[in-house]
Amino acid sequence: MRTTHRSLARILGLIAIISMISALTLTTASAAPERARESEAEHIILVIGDGMQLEHEIATSRYLTGKDYKLAFHRLPYQGNVASWDVTTYDNYGGTSGALPFDPGAVHPEVGYDPAIGGHEPFPMDSGVDDYFLYIPDDGYKPFATDSASAATAYATGYKTDDGNIAWLPGDVADGDLQTIAELLRDEKGYAIGVVSTVPYTHATPAAFTSHNVYRSNYGEIAREMLTEVQPDVVIGAGHPGCWDEGCESGYIPADLYWNMKTDTTDDYVFVERIDGQDGGRALRAAAREARATDMKLFGLFGGPGGNFESPIPLDQPGNPAVVQAATEDPLLADAALAALHVVAADEDGFFLLIEQGDIDWANHGNDYARMVGTTWDLHKAVRSIISYVDRQGDDMHWGNTLLVVTSDHGTSYMRLTGDPDLGKGDLPLQVPPEGEQVCGAYKTPFCEYPDGEVTYGVGEHTNELVRLYARGATASLFTGHEGTWYPCTSIIDNTQVYLTMAAAAGLPQASPYTVIPGACAP
Repeated sequence: MRTTHRSLARILGLIAIISMISALTLTTASAAPERARESEAEHIILVIGDGMQLEHEIATSRYLTGKDYKLAFHRLPYQGNVASWDVTTYDNYGGTSGALPFDPGAVHPEVGYDPAIGGHEPFPMDSGVDDYFLYIPDDGYKPFATDSASAATAYATGYKTDDGNIAWLPGDVADGDLQTIAELLRDEKGYAIGVVSTVPYTHATPAAFTSHNVYRSNYGEIAREMLTEVQPDVVIGAGHPGCWDEGCESGYIPADLYWNMKTDTTDDYVFVERIDGQDGGRALRAAAREARATDMKLFGLFGGPGGNFESPIPLDQPGNPAVVQAATEDPLLADAALAALHVVAADEDGFFLLIEQGDIDWANHGNDYARMVGTTWDLHKAVRSIISYVDRQGDDMHWGNTLLVVTSDHGTSYMRLTGDPDLGKGDLPLQVPPEGEQVCGAYKTPFCEYPDGEVTYGVGEHTNELVRLYARGATASLFTGHEGTWYPCTSIIDNTQVYLTMAAAAGLPQASPYTVIPGACAP
């Protein structure tokens, strides 16, 4: 494995780490009695709904329950807001305002996200400000926003980077690979590590925690580094080639690597894959049991023709919501999460596990409301299963030593519920393809349209809106120590501070690599 890049953080952060610890101590003093009863987080579970904004959560909650804020993660005790901008976004906005390019020694957070424009909280919690588009002459309204690679890098490493970079410094500098939270916890504390996703396992979010690359689409390089160098204890995701011979490849896994896994030429992984007519969830559970019993790692490779786990389908049945599995050959996210937990929980030192519902983003790129509801339901069901797993009796895993974080990497689509008419329990809007098209909701285009007006979409791309964060368990109160430190007079935290919180929760506080110059209080 290549040497990780730590020198910049050491140079910029020698004093900052002392300041950070002091700030956390002072800011969270009121939480001290609760914190005193908490141990370090020996088990950290980070769940990401890719492209999920608050309106998507509300829409899914209304479909399932008829009420807002009734998903499993809405009951978690810590709830906050996260700014998601990256270096590319910062420089785009800075270029129009005359601000200097991104400088680690003088970061002005309001250039990346300005609460006076975007709001102190996401819409509809803050309904007074409902726009975060930047007008570009001759190009209409265009949102500048992070991509999933740089957003995941912020969560995984505590660094802002350019669009497309995977755990790599901005500017694609030589030797710019960054140590991830998974690598930190394994190297320093012996934790097991794992990644789970409903989209290809080499896609941006899982890749940023378990590989390093200057370009997110270098799938073959990412696959080789992940599976032969970093070697997480669990890798479960999509990207199956859909064939089974020696020369078979999908673009997400090289042919030789797939064949080696399939024919057991490696002694590292129990391998399970999508097979026509085979129940994927059942096969994955059996493989997880085998991996744990034999003290091996687990690699689950699934996914249909689109490359992803085929998305669950909600039915339009007012008053009687129902979501059906599109293809039993793929596991649900809950199946994958529980299989992963079964393997990594066997490590007595602890574990870090990343779980992503990546198809929420794919649905929103196509402005596909029904698919968005089905995939967000999939996330909700997975979180509910994770909570039940931690609540189990008879093992040493409990909320005093486990940290669960549920969040999003960025918004996508600028979807809004109009309330005219309201969508109730089990109710889906009429969605149709544009005139002249046979289908809609394919990745990015053609977009679905909504003639009855219950829902609107602003774009088919990512947005710079705040996203929500929910947490429960050991040292979850550490999040409060970061609130407003980049954005005065708000409770907003930066996405890099999620990394800092997870590291500190595990007893390994890290210094931010940035000198931040907060702006004035936003009105």
